[in-house]
Amino acid sequence: MKEENGFSTGVEQETAVLVAVTTQKQNATQTAEYLAELAFLASTSGVVTLASFTQNLAKPDNRTYVGKGKLDDIIAYVIAKDVDIMIFDDDLSPSQVRNIELTISLLGKEIKVLDRSLLILNIFAQRAQTVQARTQVELAQYQYMLPRLTRMWSHLSKQRGGVGMRGPGEKELETDRRIANDRIAFLKEKLAAIDKQSYTQRKHRDRMVRVSLVGYTNVGKSTLMTKLAKADVFAENKLFATVDSTVRKVVWDGIPFLLTDTVGFIRKLPTLLIESFKSTLDEVREADVLLHVVDISHPNFEEQIEVVQGILNEMGAGDKPTILVFNKIDLYNVEDVFFEGAAVDENGEPELTKMERVTRFLKQSHWQTNTPKTVFISAEQRSNLAELREMVMEIIKEKHFQIFPNWLDTNHLMGYNDGYDPEK
Repeated sequence: MKEENGFSTGVEQETAVLVAVTTQKQNATQTAEYLAELAFLASTSGVVTLASFTQNLAKPDNRTYVGKGKLDDIIAYVIAKDVDIMIFDDDLSPSQVRNIELTISLLGKEIKVLDRSLLILNIFAQRAQTVQARTQVELAQYQYMLPRLTRMWSHLSKQRGGVGMRGPGEKELETDRRIANDRIAFLKEKLAAIDKQSYTQRKHRDRMVRVSLVGYTNVGKSTLMTKLAKADVFAENKLFATVDSTVRKVVWDGIPFLLTDTVGFIRKLPTLLIESFKSTLDEVREADVLLHVVDISHPNFEEQIEVVQGILNEMGAGDKPTILVFNKIDLYNVEDVFFEGAAVDENGEPELTKMERVTRFLKQSHWQTNTPKTVFISAEQRSNLAELREMVMEIIKEKHFQIFPNWLDTNHLMGYNDGYDPEK
C-alpha cells in the first residue's frame, strides 16, 4: 500500500524495471550513474524500481532500443514479477515504443512503456502548483504524445463521442490527433496570455536588481532560498521539488533586490519542457546575477556543472555574472585531509573543525583557483553564508548604483540595519 504522511492511501504502488544502453558515447560508469538518477526519478514519481537492465551496443537498436535477446530477457522478468512499467533512460521514437509494446502484447502482457522524458513530464505534472506551471506541463505532455498516439492514449477516449466529435469514416487515431492538436492550440493561446501578464509583472520590477538561483535538481536551491530570504519555500530531498519559480523581495544593507528560486535542471532535460517553460526561465534570462548552486557531495558534481552550463548557454544566459556556490560541504568527506602549514594541537591534530577543514581543503582545490567567484557553504547548517552574502552584495551594490546613482545621497543607508544574520 502507498502511504502518505503515515496513513495508508489504499493504492498499490506501481513497480518498474529500468533499461539503459552503454554505447561508445556513454561508458559503463556513466550508465550506472544515469540509472541511479533514473531510479531516483521513478521514486519521486511514486514508482518502485525492482531491477535494472543494461546492454553494451554501438548505439541503441533502431527497432526496440535493446537487442532482441536482451528484450526477451527483460520481458521474461517483467512477466514473472508482474511489473507495471518499463522505463528507458533515453528518449524512445514512436516506432520503438510501438515495437516494444507489440512484442510484450504478443506474450499476453499489458505494460506501460515510458522513456526518460515522459517520466520527467509526469513528475512536473505532479509538482506543478500554479496555473502557469500546470499549463506549461500540459502543453509539453500533449506535444510529446502527439507523434506517439497509440492504443495507450486512453485519457482522450473520455473526450470522444457525442455530436460533432467524429466525422463520417474518420478513424480513431485521426480523431485523437485532431483532439490533441485542438488542445495544443488552446494551451498555446492560454500560455501566451499568461506570458504577457508575467512579462508585465517582470517589467514593473526592472528597477530592482534580480538574483536567480540556478543549478542541477536537488542541489539545495530551495533550502538556500529559505536561508537567504528568510521565507518559507518548499524543499524536499526529491528531484524537481520545485517546479514553479518563487520570487522574494530581500533587503540587505538597505538595498532591496529580488531573489528567485527556479526549476532545477537535469541531464537529458526534455526540449519540450524548456520550450514550454520559456516564461518561467525568463526569470533566469533577465537576472542580473546568477547563483549557480552545486552539490559538492555528489560524486559527479563536475558533470552536473557542465549540464547546467550547457542549458544556460542554450538559453542565452551563459555569460551572466555568476557566483559558483558549492553547497552541502557538511556532507563532503575529508576526514583524512591534513593541510600543509595548518596549526596542530599537542597530539598533532589540526586545530580546525571538520567544516573549517573542508572549507580550507576546497579553497585550495581546482574550483577555487580557476573560478573567479566561488564560495563553499552548507545551506542546511548555515555555514559560510556570511561569505556568500558578501560576494552577492558586492555585485548587487554595483548594479544597484548603476540604476540609482544618487542612492547614497538620499540617506537610504544612513543608520539602516536590516537585522539579517546569515549564520542564524
